[in-house]
Amino acid sequence: MYTARLFLLLCVLWATACSSPRYTYRYVAGKTAVLCEGRAVAPVGAPAPVVAAIAAGNRIAGMPYCYGGGHGPGAAHGFDCSGSTSYVLQAAGLLHGGHTNSDGFRKYGKSGEGKWITVYARSGHVFLSVAGLRFDTGWGQKREGPQWTTKSRPADGTVLRHPPGL
Repeated sequence: MYTARLFLLLCVLWATACSSPRYTYRYVAGKTAVLCEGRAVAPVGAPAPVVAAIAAGNRIAGMPYCYGGGHGPGAAHGFDCSGSTSYVLQAAGLLHGGHTNSDGFRKYGKSGEGKWITVYARSGHVFLSVAGLRFDTGWGQKREGPQWTTKSRPADGTVLRHPPGL
């Protein structure tokens, strides 16, 4: 009996440890931004870099997806995932120089989920969570351009990173 319980406990622990990260929207009063007609509204009292990141995301939300877009002069035509992530973090003063692909974000900032901003990075894709809202260009074959959403999404193979202190 004891052996069976121990085996079951070890299986549960193993399955939990091996689960992939996932973005799941959770509203927390005073900490979560809200959506209003496709634009994010920062919570009252959010740190200045978070407010700046949301404002930057709002400036480019709805622009078309453009592979390689957001990395210099091509930004006027659209953004890809790393271009939109770089744009938001640079505008908030949280990234200097930018990354031209998602792999560069796998070592960004500090490891783990942030209090206000989390970068979800894997080889081939990167997206952000800012004050609880996902800022993403879509996933799979559905590339829509940068936008805010509360929709949950799998984040298989991602590492979670965050700006120090946020």
